[in-house]
Amino acid sequence: MNTELQLLLENEDGTQTEASCSRFAVLWQGKEIWIQTAGNGQLLIGVDVEEGDAEYANLLLRPLATNLVSLQLEMEPADMSEDEHVHTEDCTH
Repeated sequence: MNTELQLLLENEDGTQTEASCSRFAVLWQGKEIWIQTAGNGQLLIGVDVEEGDAEYANLLLRPLATNLVSLQLEMEPADMSEDEHVHTEDCTH
């Protein structure tokens, strides 16, 4: 299965740059919006999870037919492991 994405980035002056990667993030309103392939020609769009988040949303974009796509919202529980815990002055340990 090919998980490589072909990107075309365009600057304000119209200059275009090609790039390829397995996934990429767009920084928007202080959040990382990650985009990657999900298999079978589907595209997965998800937001980074922060401490205190109970769940996070994924959007799954599927091609249906010529000029048609399906967009599915999936809510997932935020399961941050101990390694991802950020210690603050409010921590009780």
